Amino acid sequence: MCGINGLVYKNAENTDVQNIIEKMNKKIIHRGPDEDGFFVEHLEDKTIAFAMRRLSIVDLSTGKQPIFTEDKSKVIVFNGQIYNSEELKKTLVQKGFVFHTSSPAEVVLKLYECFGLEAFKMLDGVFAFSIYDKILGKIFIARDFFGDKPLHYQHSEKGLIWASELKSIISVLDKKPEIDNTGLNLYFQLTYIPAPFTIYKGISKLESNSFIEYDVNTNALKIHEIHSEKIEKQQISFDEAKKNVRKLVEESVSSRSVSDVSLGAFLSGGVDSSIISLCLSKQSDSKIDTFSIGFDKKSFDETEKSRLVANLIGSNHHEFVISEKDLTSHLDEILLNFDEPFADSSALPSYIVASKTADYVKVALTGDGGDEVFGGYNKYLIGGINQKYTSLVPIFLHQSVLKVANALTKQKGDERGLKFKVRKALNSIDYDHSFFYNIIKLGFTDKEMSIYLNEKDRIKNPLAYYQQRIPNPKNLTDFRNVDKLISLEGDMIVKVDRTSMLASMECRAPFLTREIWNYTLSLPDEYLLKGNNKKMILKKAFENEFPEQFLEKSKKGFGVPVGDWLRQGMRSELLSYIDDKFLEEQDIFDIQNIKKIVLNHLNSVEDNSFKIWTFYCFQKWYKNTYLATK
Repeated sequence: MCGINGLVYKNAENTDVQNIIEKMNKKIIHRGPDEDGFFVEHLEDKTIAFAMRRLSIVDLSTGKQPIFTEDKSKVIVFNGQIYNSEELKKTLVQKGFVFHTSSPAEVVLKLYECFGLEAFKMLDGVFAFSIYDKILGKIFIARDFFGDKPLHYQHSEKGLIWASELKSIISVLDKKPEIDNTGLNLYFQLTYIPAPFTIYKGISKLESNSFIEYDVNTNALKIHEIHSEKIEKQQISFDEAKKNVRKLVEESVSSRSVSDVSLGAFLSGGVDSSIISLCLSKQSDSKIDTFSIGFDKKSFDETEKSRLVANLIGSNHHEFVISEKDLTSHLDEILLNFDEPFADSSALPSYIVASKTADYVKVALTGDGGDEVFGGYNKYLIGGINQKYTSLVPIFLHQSVLKVANALTKQKGDERGLKFKVRKALNSIDYDHSFFYNIIKLGFTDKEMSIYLNEKDRIKNPLAYYQQRIPNPKNLTDFRNVDKLISLEGDMIVKVDRTSMLASMECRAPFLTREIWNYTLSLPDEYLLKGNNKKMILKKAFENEFPEQFLEKSKKGFGVPVGDWLRQGMRSELLSYIDDKFLEEQDIFDIQNIKKIVLNHLNSVEDNSFKIWTFYCFQKWYKNTYLATK
């Protein structure tokens, strides 16, 4: 894996472009500590520059970038892996192409040389790359189907700048961009900012499954979808579908296990990581390495489950038991590496397990995406409940129920049990087809946004862009598509990419393939979610490999007690963020209301762990990144 940067500057004769692109590249050295590479071309009225940092995983000796075509008319910088690279390479060799490396970057470049833009549809992998076609006078910048690899860009009258991480772009701008109101509102509702938005005005994320077509002569920019297929439901027996699911998962694990460096698997003991670890162990000629994280606080620890699976598959199992100090001591390093506010607290243990795993292997397979691909979230269950509830309970009665329920489920501590879940579900009930968009709001509700944000900074419907794409999600297929569009790209994938890259290691998610995604979309919804049985077809496909009922056990996930931390070790820092002078100069929040909710949490009047953590992460970013940027 790597990181890439690039720019096109118009009228750059008095600009040291080489120095600028090198500065951008230094900002992402953690993404590729092994080597760097540059390409700079000065034209009559513009300068074009590409750069990359490389973490060597495949083709350790000859994979240096940028890579050029034989006639030097096309050049590429590439971040990612192409899992059908050998198959594509054979096709190209038959057509007369000669290869000088084993790098997937060369395969992508020559595939483009042979097939043009249709080449992008032929790729099975994770990637963000840019190709400069000198003959056409165009640059093409592409991002993979799920958005595993990040890509940010700024398009202006001066030209185009793009980068794997925001910090590279911000570091070379003439002045700090203003905060973008859409990005701000999305963050406080979702706790993260999905593509195409960022926290900065004028800077965007390239959406997944898309590519930019940029004309270097006219400065015109267009964005195109790579795949635009519509998946139809098929008629197939459950047993046949189950066999196909198992085959697809096994094939994906096999293709994602190709590496010239040491490789292992994260093993939490949940359904997804257990199945991936099992498949990897079955395909390996020797014992595989598995890695799990445990907590010294027993209510959060689940190492017993991962230990059971490790014994079952006979892996060399590495168990890391961590404390609150292990997590909080890396807090600034982890949170500020996202470059914009990001409040998924599971990023903290994700980084710890990645950094400790990096002492043993450079690549780890993960179970990420299993819930989205196979219908594993509780929120998918609640979708059906919302439809039944709203058909039976009139809206005026719901308001009364909500008032009573909020009083009864009020909590003083950071507890996430039945009361917390009931409160969340009831407050997400919607009579206007917006239920699922409400349930994914992990931060502040619409009503709360009007209480805590200044009017000048609020926008009416932050999720309008996504609701236009999927206007009325009402079944499992719709819910999963919303998650792919928003939560998967904006939260889970970002978390894994930034935390693993910060540890200079690569994570691969075998469940996140376009082939598996499209196949499960084609199945009847009840094959995935039947009654309360989530991920049914995946569990049935592998149930004979595990002890009876093992795959039915619930899993807590990477939860961390941030609400308690904020009351204790982080209390003084949090109080500094509600200082009157600081809030007045910031001019984003309603001062009295934001102070009240924070103090109520700190004084255990009412627990608001998620909201206060969201506020805390924003303020930490604002003070340490935004104010620190000149």
